[in-house]
Parts: sequence; C-alpha cells; structure tokens
Amino acid sequence: MGENARAIQVKENLLQLSCHFTWNLLFEASDITDLEMRILEEVKFLDIMSPVGMHNLLAYVRHRKGENEEALQSLRKAEALAQKEQLGKKMLVTWGNCAWVHYHMGSLAEAQSYLDKVENTCKDFASPFRYRMECAEMDCEEGWALLKCGGQNYRQALACFAKAVEAEPENPEYSIGYAVAAYREDFDDNNISLEPIRKAVRLNPADPYIKVYLALKLQDIGETDEAERHIEEALSSTSCQTYVFRYAAKYYRKKGCIDQALQLLKEALASSGDSSYLHYQIGQCYKHQTIQLKTEPGEQDSMEEKAQLAISEFQKTVKLRPTFEMAYVCMAEVQAEIRKYKKAEANFKIALDMQNLRGHIKQDIHCRYGSYQQFHKKSEDKAITYYLKGLKIEEKSYAQKKLLIALEKVAERRVKQKVRPVESTSLLGLVHKLKGNMQESLMCYEKALRLTGEMNPEF
Repeated sequence: MGENARAIQVKENLLQLSCHFTWNLLFEASDITDLEMRILEEVKFLDIMSPVGMHNLLAYVRHRKGENEEALQSLRKAEALAQKEQLGKKMLVTWGNCAWVHYHMGSLAEAQSYLDKVENTCKDFASPFRYRMECAEMDCEEGWALLKCGGQNYRQALACFAKAVEAEPENPEYSIGYAVAAYREDFDDNNISLEPIRKAVRLNPADPYIKVYLALKLQDIGETDEAERHIEEALSSTSCQTYVFRYAAKYYRKKGCIDQALQLLKEALASSGDSSYLHYQIGQCYKHQTIQLKTEPGEQDSMEEKAQLAISEFQKTVKLRPTFEMAYVCMAEVQAEIRKYKKAEANFKIALDMQNLRGHIKQDIHCRYGSYQQFHKKSEDKAITYYLKGLKIEEKSYAQKKLLIALEKVAERRVKQKVRPVESTSLLGLVHKLKGNMQESLMCYEKALRLTGEMNPEF
C-alpha cells in the first residue's frame, strides 16, 4: 500500500474513534488560553475528581494550539493514571487521542499502533464496533469534556450524562456530571436541576463541590435554611477549596453579604490569579456595592471608587477570556452608572455583536441594553426596539420573562399618557399575545383599530 493510500486508510479509521478529536467540542480560538488555564485549575484543585479526563482534554487543547509534543506529554500522564486506576474502557479515549496526535505529526505507524490497541480492547469487551464502544464510561467522558468547553456544549453534555445515568442510575460520578449539566441548563425557572443535584449529594455525601451547587439552587427557590446548612458543610471541608470558595462567594453575593463574598474570592484568587471567573465574580461584588452607594447621600466619591474597582476587574476578565459576553455587559452597566456613556456603548456593542451565543444569553443582553437606553439614555423608542429584538429570540427563559415585563411596563405607561396611542396600544396587544393572554390581546388590537378610525375618519 502506498503512503497516500495508507494515510487515507488511517484517517478513515481515526474518524471511527470516540475521543476528543471526534466529539465536536465547540470553543472560540480566542478563548483557548483561558480554557487551558481552567483545565489546569481543575487538575490542581478539584481533588475529588479523577484527573484523567482533564489530561485528555488538555492534550486536545494543546494540539489545537499547535503544541503536539506537549499534547503527548499530557496523554502520557493520562495513560499512566488510567492504568494505575484500572479504568479499563476509558483507556480508549486516551489511546484514541494518542492516535490522532501521532497522525497529525505524520507518524502513521504510531497512529496505527494506538488504533490497534483500541481495536483489541473493543474485541475484549465484545463491542460490535471495530474502533469504539458505546457505553456509560464513554458518555461520561464526553460529557465532562463538553461541559468544560463552555456554553455552546452544555445541551449536548446533558444528553451524554443522561445516557450514562440511564445505564447506571446509582453511579456517583455520572450523577454529579448530570447534576452539574442540568444546573448549567436550568435557565427557565423550571428547576430541572434540583432533584438531580439532591441525588448527586446523596450519592456523594463527602463531596463539597456538589453541595455548593445544591445551596445555590436552594437559594434560587427560597429554601434559605437548607441552603445555608449545605454552604456551611461545604466550607468546613478541606477538599476542593478553590472551587468551593468561588461558588460559595456567589451564594453570599446573592445573599447580600458582599464583604464575605469578597473575602472568599480573594482567598481563591491567591492560588488562581489568572482565573477569568474569579475576576468576574469580584467585579460583580464591586458592581453591587456601586449600585448600593448610588442611593446613599454623600457617597459619590465612594461610589466612583467602587465603580472603578468593578471596571478594573471586568477588564481583567475580558483580557483573560475575550468572549466572556456578560463581563462586557456588566462593565457597560457600571460605566453607565458613572456616566461614561461612550465606553458603555462600546462594551454593549461588543456583547451585542457576538456570535454563537445561547438564546437566553442573547435575550439577557438585549434586555440589559434596552434598560440602559430607557433609564440612562432616556430613549424609550430605542429601549422598545431592543426589548422586541430580544423577544424575537424564541427560547423560554428568565430573561424572556424580564423582557416581557419591561416591555409591558413601557407600553402601559405610554397608553396611559397617550404617547402615540395606536402604536402603544398595539404594542400592549403584542405583549399580551406573547404572554398567552389572547383575550386581552384581542381587546388591545380592537382598541387600536378604533383609535385609528378616530384619527383618520376616512379610514
């Protein structure tokens, strides 16, 4: 067989593998440094999890950076750990990645040797496929990789963990993966993640990482006493402290305990200074303080100081992770509070122009920009335009509800004050229609028609 024909055959076999090179992991090239740092953080700080999967993902990311030798080093670590932990089927992922990296380096013989290892293992486990196995272990590995690569992958990650949990309902690792994926997808106030997180805590009683997720979810639904108990238990553990601190800080910020949140975030930052997430959360704390001080007389200087601290943290965030859309939005909102409107507009525009965002995130950005136009720029017309643009994105979410509420308030006020009455009454009719109130919607549209007739008798 000639070299070209051999390369084609190896490539055809590689495409049959189940590994990071075939899982369609979506992330922006500009975020690759931040992704690499987040993977290294997980290996270092999330000590209750097996690091094999993260070493595999790190190898793939390093390959994407053009660092194939470094990728092979990560794969050697993954292989050694997998053998030590006797992970069996999960070895297929590491070997599959090894085969792909050697192929890209032009080492067809090495690539084939790893393909042979995969094939032999598939035979040992009686897989009907030559180069892959369909099993819960593979679904779990794919799920963790998808989760780590960001929001575009969450829905697929949830589907992978759902398959794994269906096969082994009481598996502790699969239950954590499914719970975390469900939490990331829980943006419609429907609490799809509550029971999966409860189950994960039951199956992993010593894991503080998943307890913090439960506390956050319970906080969202108003179960504050139980939430507080889980937070205290998580913080009393010495495992995964960097991760526990960052999520516990979010809990305390939402509770209004900003100083406590900042203390935890700064402790986490001491061991993870290049974390975009930590800088973003610190920025959120200073933003909260900025808005608090705005309403207090004689605190203008303090408000300006907190605003500058918030802006600085958001700037650090986007430097580390250029596609962190909500960091631009939050920065813009703080800049608006101190009347830096030109800078605020620029940051809103970056977020509004971003591609490949989830629907509920686009809705939230349009809602916040509409609010900025309405309350800072005093332009209700532009606010209405962006509320409507947000509502054109058809996805049920909390942001969609906020858009409807904001638009309804504007429309009702304009109807009451007789601002362009036909247009405003029609707008209110649209709001009722989108809320499912068809009778009220019809009444508004009929009223708008009557007003049109009154204004134009010949009509």
